[in-house]
Amino acid sequence: MNPRELLLNSFHAAVDAADPLKIVPCHLPAPPQRGNTLVVGAGKAAAAMARAVEENWPADYPLEGIVITPYGHGMATNNIMVIEASHPMPDTQGEMAARAMLESVRMLTSNDLLLGLFSGGGSSLLSAPISGITLDELQSITSQLLRCGASIQEINIVRKHLSSVLGGRLAAASRAPVHSLIISDVTDNDPSSIASGPCAPDPSTWQDVLKLIERYAITLSPQSAEILQERTNNSDDETPKPGDSVFRNVKNRIIATARQSLTAAAQFFRAQGVTPLILGDTVTGEAREIAKMHAAIAREMRYYSNPFKPPVVLISGGETTVTVRGNGCGGRNAEFLLSLAMALNGLEEVYALACDTDGIDGSETNAGAIITPDTLNRAAHAGIDPTALLDDNNAWTFFNRLNDLVITQPTRTNVNDYRAILIL
Repeated sequence: MNPRELLLNSFHAAVDAADPLKIVPCHLPAPPQRGNTLVVGAGKAAAAMARAVEENWPADYPLEGIVITPYGHGMATNNIMVIEASHPMPDTQGEMAARAMLESVRMLTSNDLLLGLFSGGGSSLLSAPISGITLDELQSITSQLLRCGASIQEINIVRKHLSSVLGGRLAAASRAPVHSLIISDVTDNDPSSIASGPCAPDPSTWQDVLKLIERYAITLSPQSAEILQERTNNSDDETPKPGDSVFRNVKNRIIATARQSLTAAAQFFRAQGVTPLILGDTVTGEAREIAKMHAAIAREMRYYSNPFKPPVVLISGGETTVTVRGNGCGGRNAEFLLSLAMALNGLEEVYALACDTDGIDGSETNAGAIITPDTLNRAAHAGIDPTALLDDNNAWTFFNRLNDLVITQPTRTNVNDYRAILIL
């Protein structure tokens, strides 16, 4: 198997380990004996999770619901309505669906069951802003947060407080017991961070929101600034916190994580005679800087066989960030790889892949890309300037011109990024 095939097949193994159709069935709760089951959900895996529920739910028990997933991520279902909406920027489709979901939840009784299906990407899809905040304003704030280099946990603190559904508010609206199944796309697997925790207690506060708005110099409309100040000064206007009685009958279960996918990839490489070294599933920081650190480890392996003799592969997960200063195209995985290629500078027998397990790197249509020892040489022959493209946050163009993009289409799951550096 050549290096490209090894890397691509390892990525497929990682994604397969988080396939909702395979992992949801064994985690389904028992149906309620006297009531109905309402399924609600949001995220990149929501449609596939809904399909898995329908295929494995006892036929004699009623089931209905609504889940929201990004455009292009839908799947055919029978009883659970799948609505596609915009991600990462919220839109009216998501707002209307989220409000319909909230109304359905409010109609449940104590005899019913609320089954939640949540995964990464749910935050922007459940875009039902609180009173006084318009969708336009929510879009503006979201856009600024996505470009400033804030972590996903920080972004979600703001999202939770500006939403009438997130931050535990969906669970608080239910009189029925709540059982949520969650596919994690965050580094600490915290249910309150995944899809901004619609059914999880929220430890953050309006004061935290204010600090983040100030730290990242987010521009607010006068009306939004006034609402933020009012909510910060009013402790009664908070999201439900840990220990709140609304969570007495709420269960949040993580059913897939980045660690499980990295382990599956490691097992694949081991079967191919390559020693895997998992660097961690919580790698965060600026993509281009993280790449330089990974390059240093790869050089140590290649030159000194320390701590392992090649063939070896460095595997990592997590979610890097990109502070956007240019006007180019490209997600965090492409930016990581371009910086890595420059740091390796043509180091022999070193190959790498970086992809988002959801199949979408940032806002582009590729999952990620691949680099080879001759990446920079091929770029030079094609008249491509890697430094200029990196400075313009235009890594997608770099890899597109070299035909080195990895395109999978939406995978309908999401356990964050997958990176593998193969040293032969």
